[in-house]
Amino acid sequence: MRQTILARRYAKAIFALGKEHDKIDIYSETLNAIADLYKDGSVRDALTNPLYPLDARQKVMAKIAQIAKADPIMTAFLNLLLEKKRADILPDIAVEMQVMVDFSQNISHGTVISVIELDDSLRKKIQATLEKITGNKVILETQVDPSIIGGIIAKVGDLVLDGSIKTQLNGLKESIKGRE
Repeated sequence: MRQTILARRYAKAIFALGKEHDKIDIYSETLNAIADLYKDGSVRDALTNPLYPLDARQKVMAKIAQIAKADPIMTAFLNLLLEKKRADILPDIAVEMQVMVDFSQNISHGTVISVIELDDSLRKKIQATLEKITGNKVILETQVDPSIIGGIIAKVGDLVLDGSIKTQLNGLKESIKGRE
């Protein structure tokens, strides 16, 4: 929990700087690219291990920033994370930054669960309907779950539209139980 709060604070700071300099998308892409490097344990270790001297970790971060084509503000931000011993939460900062970018651009992420794989035209119709309901652009992820028997379940943020046969049968079951 504490890591998420810290990550959100740092993400807010770099988001504000990005907004001020009209580089929100660039900063978000840079953070995501560097966060992807963290999947390699050696990169994470090189940046977060306190056994390595700070100047050595700063050189590694400088090289990463150079490869990621980070501007001076982003490079200073990355160095600040090292100095404050917060480099370990960089992937969390990238996630929080992406959430803020999506929110600022009225983009929502959603999931559609169905019994079978949806074809493109049906997925686009569902996406258009969800965009109309939420008023945001919706980026959909699809999942297949045979246990819902039929229909679909659509989730976007807090909104859940459950049109599955399984839910309808459970509702009918409860209705019949209530009459007994």
